[in-house]
Amino acid sequence: MKAVLLTGHGGLEKLEYHEDVANPVPQSGEVLIRVNACGLNNTDINTRTAWYSKGVEQGITTDAVVAGYDDSNGDDGSWGNATLSFPIIQGADVCGVVEQVGDNAETGLVGKRVLIDPWFLDADNPTDMSRARYFGSEINGGFAEYTVAPVANVYPIESNYSDAELATFACAYGTALNLIDRSGLCEGEVIAISGASGGVGSAAIQIAKILGASVIAISSPDKEQGLLNIGANFVVDRNDRNLKENIIGLAGREIDVAADVVGGETFSLLIDCLRQGGRYSSSGCISGPMIDFDLRKLIYRDLQLTGATVIPPGNFSRLVSYIESTQLKPVLAETWPLQDLAKAQQSFMKKAHIGKIVVTM
Repeated sequence: MKAVLLTGHGGLEKLEYHEDVANPVPQSGEVLIRVNACGLNNTDINTRTAWYSKGVEQGITTDAVVAGYDDSNGDDGSWGNATLSFPIIQGADVCGVVEQVGDNAETGLVGKRVLIDPWFLDADNPTDMSRARYFGSEINGGFAEYTVAPVANVYPIESNYSDAELATFACAYGTALNLIDRSGLCEGEVIAISGASGGVGSAAIQIAKILGASVIAISSPDKEQGLLNIGANFVVDRNDRNLKENIIGLAGREIDVAADVVGGETFSLLIDCLRQGGRYSSSGCISGPMIDFDLRKLIYRDLQLTGATVIPPGNFSRLVSYIESTQLKPVLAETWPLQDLAKAQQSFMKKAHIGKIVVTM
């Protein structure tokens, strides 16, 4: 089959396109899926460049996307700081059709269009996050013509959206749903979302609106209309020197929730925007993982800080229901053929788009 193999941590040269990779074979409880489209995510780049390594203290840069990080430690280059065995096939956001099932798998899935929940939780103890594995990281993913997944992670989807549109949802929207859940966002509250034009940020806008919140999107001015179109109440310039004052001014008060996928200096700014008892939730820190923080702000303002990575059981079925009811809409920016995955990643890192970039088979 055709596939892009990640041969190790490093630059774009570590992505190798092949047309002679052996087709995967479904084992007991698994299904074989013909991949029609697969979305790109930050985790693809983070893993390839070993940005997750504890030795890396800078943000994700365009240069590092091309060349990798010299100060990374390949022994802890995955999202969970585990060692990966190369080559691997990345890609978490699969939309495809079930072609074959293994023993003890539901035969009624054959021929159905499906999405894959990318978090492979432990079957015996699904709430134990330490046992979670990620599709396209510890398990071969969807940048290939075929992939396999446990039947428990395979969800039939009834939708008029195209394959490429459906390939925008799994990782980004699942992450956004978890991000918002962890914040405890309620109807009538005000939430500020950093990185609002990205896959997770644009998804978080839609989810916050479903919950009845007022959304302040933080982004560049050229993306304002696009973000208003998907539900943001206000858009503020991320580079404005008076960003904190602008956010509080638009809210009419200090905000209830901050959803952050940017990190770096944005962290402190968002913390300063929160009301007494406010909540901060983060699922990423692409502009930088290292911060200085005055703990008194956490303690004496009764703040709640949460991280959001591993998605708990039950969330993906909610996501599918939102998609099928069209409460969530795809934000598809670009499509690329599989053999141009490296070019797609370079386009991804320009951050000139809103939503998601997808490769098609």
